[in-house]
Amino acid sequence: MLEARDRPGGRVLPRAGIDGSWVELGAEFIHGRAALTYDLLREAGLASDEVHGERWGAAPGGALQRRDYSFASDPSLFDGLQAVQGDVSVDEFFRRFAGDRAMQPRIETARAFIEGFDAADPRIASALGIAAEWRSGVDERIARPRMSYRPLFDYLYETSLAAGAEFRFGAVVARIICSDDRVTVEMPDTNGAQRTLRARACIVTLPAGVLRDTGDAAAVTFEPALPPEKRAALQTIETGDAVRVVLWFRSRFWERIDGGRYRDAAFFRAHGEPFTAYWSAIPRRNSAVVAWSGGPNAASLRDAGEDARIDRAVRGFGALFGDEELARSELTEGAAHDWRADPFSRGAYSYLAVGGAGAREVLGAPVAGRLFFAGEATALNGESGTVNGALESGERAAGEVEATDE
Repeated sequence: MLEARDRPGGRVLPRAGIDGSWVELGAEFIHGRAALTYDLLREAGLASDEVHGERWGAAPGGALQRRDYSFASDPSLFDGLQAVQGDVSVDEFFRRFAGDRAMQPRIETARAFIEGFDAADPRIASALGIAAEWRSGVDERIARPRMSYRPLFDYLYETSLAAGAEFRFGAVVARIICSDDRVTVEMPDTNGAQRTLRARACIVTLPAGVLRDTGDAAAVTFEPALPPEKRAALQTIETGDAVRVVLWFRSRFWERIDGGRYRDAAFFRAHGEPFTAYWSAIPRRNSAVVAWSGGPNAASLRDAGEDARIDRAVRGFGALFGDEELARSELTEGAAHDWRADPFSRGAYSYLAVGGAGAREVLGAPVAGRLFFAGEATALNGESGTVNGALESGERAAGEVEATDE
């Protein structure tokens, strides 16, 4: 197992606060049925928590209001897609409702969900792709592994070691050479010398953003080049912008505001702020709050440093309650991660651009019986962008390797 980072987990990035609580700077939730994820949690003797709790949203220029409807997706919005010839962007499809004032609140909520939850840009996101994901039901139920994903990935790492797997961290692959009888992987070491590994097959789990970026010095080169159909598929698989900030406070001060009005709040939606969503750890009670910015909002934070992102997140959270100074006075620590700027991910998770139908299947297809492809961008049935999708794709690729004659 060659891993460019100094740890297992990839876009799962647990972080411990000074209060000892574990939170995620990357993937956090379990989406939908996620059968493999729940099986692994049970196998490891680990628990999960269903995420319920109240949802509150800030109206433009107004105070927080209880939102009894779910912040989840609204697939019925796309019922008219069958009348569209071919594929169109989400923005283009939504323009069909421009004259329908009654539809505008649903459109605004859907747009916020696409930009936030899907980390997608509606100007380029495929309406067909978003509709298929929303209809899959993967967004209807969410849970969290208790105490973050860290114990599960520790378990997977330790059981893999016990089974004889070898891990090489800090292994930044430069070139993958595929011949008739083997695959050769080249990596520069810290002294600039070339390290080489050879095997009969290789499973590539590079994120789509890394596979797409072929023009810079950090890119992975394939020899021969990936087939034209695979390169074309990569041009229609986008990776969303996402900036995530975790704020640790001295206390759960928001639970005391207005006589405990927000004591059971799980999610807050902000309006007109760079961070459009905040959530607490409910049903666990700790003093950490996640601030999330996805899609075009996250792109607007690209040039901000970590301190500036934390500052804007604190300001936005305090503004929800009309008391920025209270939030600042309660803050003890903050941490941020920009997944677009991360050189080993180059984006958060994938979504399809216009014309991307079938692209995930093409990306996941083996090449020459030697190269096999996994990762959330190759996951099907609405599982793309999820930990469960990544896990299932790995099992699928491993099965393909086993079925290949030596």
